[in-house]
Amino acid sequence: MENYELETIKEGTTDIQFPKFDKVSSEAPVFYNPKMELNRDISILALQVFQRRENRSLNVCDLFGGSGIRGVRYKNEIDGIDQVAINDISETANEFEKINVSLNNLEDITISQNDASLFLRNNRGRFDIIDIDPFGTPSPFLDSAGYCARKNSLLCVTATDTSALCGTYKEPCIRKYNAKPYKSEYCHENGIRILAGYTALTLAKYKKYISVKLSHSTEHYMRLYIEVLKGSKATDESLENIGYISHCKECLYRETNKGMATNLNHTCPECGEKLIHAGPLWLGPIQDREFIEEMIEEIDNKTLNTKDKILKLLNQCLEEADSEITFYDIHTLCRVLKISAPKFDLIIEKIKENGYNVVKTHYSPLGIKTDMPISEIKKVIQELVN
Repeated sequence: MENYELETIKEGTTDIQFPKFDKVSSEAPVFYNPKMELNRDISILALQVFQRRENRSLNVCDLFGGSGIRGVRYKNEIDGIDQVAINDISETANEFEKINVSLNNLEDITISQNDASLFLRNNRGRFDIIDIDPFGTPSPFLDSAGYCARKNSLLCVTATDTSALCGTYKEPCIRKYNAKPYKSEYCHENGIRILAGYTALTLAKYKKYISVKLSHSTEHYMRLYIEVLKGSKATDESLENIGYISHCKECLYRETNKGMATNLNHTCPECGEKLIHAGPLWLGPIQDREFIEEMIEEIDNKTLNTKDKILKLLNQCLEEADSEITFYDIHTLCRVLKISAPKFDLIIEKIKENGYNVVKTHYSPLGIKTDMPISEIKKVIQELVN
C-alpha cells in the first residue's frame, strides 16, 4: 500500500479509501468511479425496499468489488443485511476491500479473489442479492447468476456497453446479447429491453423468471433491478413477454409483436416503407410502480449525497410505470415534418385535451410516451405550428 498515494472519500455514511488515479479506467490500480455514486445510492434504496418486503435477513454478493464500496455500503447502510461477500480477481483490490471493511468497523464481510463466474457457480443458493457491476458487459456472468440465484432473490445488473445495446455497433450486440439492436431516438429504452430480454432467456433454462422492479439509463450506463422467481409454468408464461419492436425510419411509426418466432410486418402501414426490426427483447413492464413508490418513501431514512437527483429520476420512472413501449422525440418528429418545434409543454397539453395519455420520459428531455397514434401526434404538432 506504501506504493500508492491514497484518497479517502465519504458516500452515504461510509468512508472509502483507494489509490489516487488520473483517469477512471480498468487500468486504475483499484477501480472506483465517482460518477457511479448515484447508481450506488439508488441501489441502497432498492436493496432496503427488497429487504423490507422479504422481511428477513439477506446475504449479498458484490461480484466486482473494486475498492469494495458497494459491498461495504450495503452492510453499513442497509438494515437486515446478514453476510456480504465481496469478490474481485485483483489481489490489490482485495487488500483495499479489507482496509475499507476495517475503516468502517464492519463484520460478516468476506473477501474473495476469484473469477466472477466461478465464484457464483461455487456459491449456488447462497445469495439473496447478486450485484453485477462490471467494467463493460454483464453478459458473460448472467448464466452463472441464474444458476446461483435463490428463489425470491434480487439481481442488480449494470451495463456500460451502451454503444452495443443502443445499436451504434450492431454486431457486438448480436454476439453478446443474441439480439439485433436499432439506433433510433428511443435506443436507450431498446437497450434496456434487450438486456432484460437476454436476462429472462438466460434464467429460463433454470426454471427462473424475472420481474423488473426498476430500470434506468443514466449517463454512460444502464441499470436494472430484477426480482428472480422460480417455477417452470410461470417461466414459460413469462417468456411470452419476449418479442420485437418494428420501426419505420421514414415516418417514425413503430409497433410491437410478442413471440420468439412471430410473424413480423415488413411494410409500414402508415407510409409503405420498409420496417426495421429490433429484438428479441423484453416487452413486459420495466418499471414497478409500487416498488418505486416505496423507494421514494425510503429516501428520508437514508443519508444520500445525490438525494435530489434520485428524486427527480425515480419520479420520472414512476410516471413511466404504466406508459407505452417506446417514446417519441419531439425534435425528431419535427425534422420528419420539416417544421420548427412548438413548445414542448403545449404538445403535452394538446395530447391530453384529445383524451390520450402522455408522460415525459427519463430517457430524453424531449421525449414523450403516449398512446396517441403517430398520425394524430403529427397533426397536433402541425396545428400548434400553424
